[in-house]
Amino acid sequence: MRTLFQRVVVAIVSTIVVATAGALGGYVLGHAYALRQTESRLDQYANRVLLETIASTSESRAMLETMNGSPYQLCSDAEIEYFRQLIFQSQYLKAAGRMRNGQIECSTTSGRNPLAVTRYSPVMARQDGTRIYKNLAPFRVDDQSVVAVQLGESFIVYNPYNFASLAAPPMHFTATAIDAPRHRMGQMIGDSPIVPENILTREVKANVGNTLYATRCAKDSSGCLTAYISMNDALAMNRKYSMVFIGLGAAFGAIFGLLCPMLYSRNKSVEQQLIRAIRADALSVVYQPIVELSTGQIVEAEALVRWTDEYKNNVSPDVFVKIAEEKGFVGEITRLVLRHALRDFGATLRARPSFRININIAAADLADSEFIPMLDKQLNEAEVSPRNLGVEITESYTARQQVARNTILRLRQRGHYVAIDDFGTGYSSLAYLHDLSVDAIKIDKAFTKAIGTDAVTVSILPQILTMAETLGLRVVVEGIETKIQADYFAASDQDIHAQGWLFGRPVPARVFLQMLDEEEARLTKQAEEEFPSGAIVVTS
Repeated sequence: MRTLFQRVVVAIVSTIVVATAGALGGYVLGHAYALRQTESRLDQYANRVLLETIASTSESRAMLETMNGSPYQLCSDAEIEYFRQLIFQSQYLKAAGRMRNGQIECSTTSGRNPLAVTRYSPVMARQDGTRIYKNLAPFRVDDQSVVAVQLGESFIVYNPYNFASLAAPPMHFTATAIDAPRHRMGQMIGDSPIVPENILTREVKANVGNTLYATRCAKDSSGCLTAYISMNDALAMNRKYSMVFIGLGAAFGAIFGLLCPMLYSRNKSVEQQLIRAIRADALSVVYQPIVELSTGQIVEAEALVRWTDEYKNNVSPDVFVKIAEEKGFVGEITRLVLRHALRDFGATLRARPSFRININIAAADLADSEFIPMLDKQLNEAEVSPRNLGVEITESYTARQQVARNTILRLRQRGHYVAIDDFGTGYSSLAYLHDLSVDAIKIDKAFTKAIGTDAVTVSILPQILTMAETLGLRVVVEGIETKIQADYFAASDQDIHAQGWLFGRPVPARVFLQMLDEEEARLTKQAEEEFPSGAIVVTS
């Protein structure tokens, strides 16, 4: 019969053994879980950068085709100015010009170059007729990698800072151009990992040379985006998971099997996360003030949707709204924003008949027969007048003119204020705007940023203001961040509204309402000082 001492010793030893085994098992499980989390994040990162790459490629192709259809004489002053205007309206491009036999004839940065003697060779020539360069010295800054594409006699140069906002160390990426039939042509942007070609040219997840890779490819197989991370960085990034599993394994070694289900994480794709967030009402809405430029008084607010994913990453609306549009559920985001706006500002809108909240609507909303009935129902339930709720439609969404015109007409008949957002990005003309019959245009921030510079866009601003005045449209200027920019528009005789960081950043509803209360108190005090109680005004 064992003594008490022996039983205690056995219990202690058994506990140590089980705890050690549990800790070891926890370490193994924690390691596996950390890698799985990394693979999921890596795949999402690859997909996010691929979307940007596809967008930039599409823009460059469209730009080259437009340039090749130039109505001006090759490399004339008029053509160079035409190209400059195109570049200023682009999102991803830095420069453009003409090239013959590998020699640069002219460009938007240096003008005509009649004495050019340097002949450049493309790093690749694709079957669709495009030639790709990475050695155009005139466009390099320091050691930046500059990519240029030529089609016919036209070429464009990508802005090397395009993907700076997508940097997510310790994860890295590289983009690979491919030509049919599945022939790798070369790596375009990002880093240059030493890895087998098949990792870079087909959709795959792999662990090669102590490095994790995730590759996503464009649907037309024209290129792939590979995201990768070293195993050491992956484990360091997810060390907390290993520590948690080791702790749980040591404490509950005897019931180790119960921890296994934790290995099976839920689907972490951006799309699935977004759907869950919408259903859980987990997207947030912030509000940015719009002021009357002549008085500085807040007269409107734009409702802006924000999302923090399940990894606590702030996802750009440009990314998740685009996903929702592509997958067909962007209308749910519109409804969520409307619901939040009426909940947050219902009482304020009822008390301030002249104040307005503006929401953004998508192309799918314009074509949705249930959109306007839904809008009417929400407003009736909130007891808010249609005139207190404006809608902003991105200029590109109005390309389907007939659908846009019919929806805009019905919205205005109900009393809604309708504005064309991001105006100046390439679609509108005088006749076009007159046909749409909107209330206002919002000048894109790209024009605002050009104020005080020699950019061509500055010369376009007076034309836009004159066009708006001719059509009787209100002008709202986006992206005002400096007093110089504000003074430029304040000098106009037109009634201009302004929006930008100079007047206020997007803030939660409670902060915005506090701003309104403080403004009202300031105006009341100012009025009392100018017209004190009991004062008698004598007129002759």
